[in-house]
Amino acid sequence: MRILLVKTSSMGDVVHNLPVVTDIHRHVQGAVIDWVVEESFADIPRLHPGVNRVIPVALRRWRKQFLSRESREQWRAFKRDVREHVYDAIIDTQGLLKSALIARAAFGARFGYDRASAREALASFSYQRKFAVAKALHAVERNRQLVAQALGYKPDQTPSYGLHGLEASPSMARGAPYVMCLHATSRDDKLWPDENWLALGVWLAEKNMRCVFPSGNHREHERASRLANALPDAEALRPTGLREMATHFVNAVAVVGVDTGLTHLACAVGAPTIALYCATDPGLTGVYGSKVAVNLGGIGASPNVNDVTTTFVKLTTQ
Repeated sequence: MRILLVKTSSMGDVVHNLPVVTDIHRHVQGAVIDWVVEESFADIPRLHPGVNRVIPVALRRWRKQFLSRESREQWRAFKRDVREHVYDAIIDTQGLLKSALIARAAFGARFGYDRASAREALASFSYQRKFAVAKALHAVERNRQLVAQALGYKPDQTPSYGLHGLEASPSMARGAPYVMCLHATSRDDKLWPDENWLALGVWLAEKNMRCVFPSGNHREHERASRLANALPDAEALRPTGLREMATHFVNAVAVVGVDTGLTHLACAVGAPTIALYCATDPGLTGVYGSKVAVNLGGIGASPNVNDVTTTFVKLTTQ
């Protein structure tokens, strides 16, 4: 059975779709799974050994130059790629108009959320078979429930992201044990204050652990460098790809991160993960499905350093 999954963005949403791949292979014998995803997140489904083919799409980039010849040519090239096979099931787990458009570009039967369940109700008109999935479920479970209904099986109780076989990064093996500190996110109100990171860094240094601050762009690297320079033996990583970042998580003592896709990736890899929520509710989209992943904080309830250190001790001494 050849299946096309459509889940393009954002990074956290793409990570939340990984357990679907594991579920399908557990319950559908001989399944071949392709996946359409935004080009900047293509490394995430490539991490799962159960994904046969990743088909990148560039809607974010094409929107900026919608009428350009280059964008039109690239859209036509994408359609040729996605039409290389006729699919037994095209399943849009995103439920947006843009993802429904992508699903329609492929050849095969289209499955998705019904009008009441889709994130954008109009997207449901694009599907040939539609299913009700409660919006109150966590995003991981919404994905799993939709695909299970579409393919006719009952998902296992515990989700598996399928990334536990990743090799650790050799470049991070040198020096003291390290903690990945994911300080950057897309919105300023989601940031954890610098003074909190510094206090956490001092506490970790007293326990002979060093902080590693990654970054995704120049602005984030400046902040990472500022924090690292104020702490003993800390390190600011230059921007790197998602695959390499995932390998950095493997041997980390723990990952402490704000509301960002990388924090979900750390959870998926199986690293002890503390997710910090300062302006959003983790109930529906927090880190999920791991016994060593914990959400702290919420809307207007930024976690304090003591919350983090107490949780850190519990997670790393299990």
